[in-house]
Amino acid sequence: MMKENPSAGSPASKPRVGLFVTCLVDLFRPTVGFAAVKLLEDAGCVVEVPTAQSCCGQPAYNSGDRAAARALARQLIAAFEPFDYVVAPSGSCGGMIKHHYPHLFDDDPAWQARAERLSAKTFELVSFLTDVLGVEQVEARYTGVVTYHDSCSGLRELRIKHQPRRLLASVEGLSLREMEEAEVCCGFGGTFCVKYPELSNRMVGEKAARIVASGADTLLAGDMGCLLNMAGKLQREGATVRVRHVAEVLAGMTDAPAIGEPG
Repeated sequence: MMKENPSAGSPASKPRVGLFVTCLVDLFRPTVGFAAVKLLEDAGCVVEVPTAQSCCGQPAYNSGDRAAARALARQLIAAFEPFDYVVAPSGSCGGMIKHHYPHLFDDDPAWQARAERLSAKTFELVSFLTDVLGVEQVEARYTGVVTYHDSCSGLRELRIKHQPRRLLASVEGLSLREMEEAEVCCGFGGTFCVKYPELSNRMVGEKAARIVASGADTLLAGDMGCLLNMAGKLQREGATVRVRHVAEVLAGMTDAPAIGEPG
């Protein structure tokens, strides 16, 4: 259980958070969504998951389909406008909303203003816990040696580096062992791995080798795309490293099989 934010008061005064679950969490790893809800509620938030949410539009945006990206952005903006904050367990989706949504509407002042307001209150999960709510520790246990991969969007767009490590340091039984070049891309990159499969495979192969060389028994990260990519490569290489989203460990919700393991 998380150490509650001292400023959390009555339900009326608690921050109202809209959880943007993300496509990959919804389709491949719903436990990450449940872990995010637990972490946010333990920190004193009222959490809601709008049913009208869908894709943030990042794949379309990265592929140059601005019309589709704008349509998805309008739907998401409308769904999350009522909330005090928007939180996503993903640096890439969080970065899309926070940094790219306003530019989608350069020729539409009304929607650009709405996008900018949403951008200002959108955060990645662990960054929100530490930087906004001031959470310093969690009450969770995980027995093992972990290594942490810094995803490109989370690190470079949202400046997420020390936040997950700070909270992981409070997890009982956990030891963090840094891999070499933890900040180097895993080769997923959304549509990058589809457009440049050979290059992507070489990059994730190098990343997998560094993960194994670290001696850690568990790999953690904050983006499902990266985690699925690295988990697949580790399994194909015969490595026994478990792969989990950092939220699962911080929430103490690790009873489910690791990513890529049979259920």
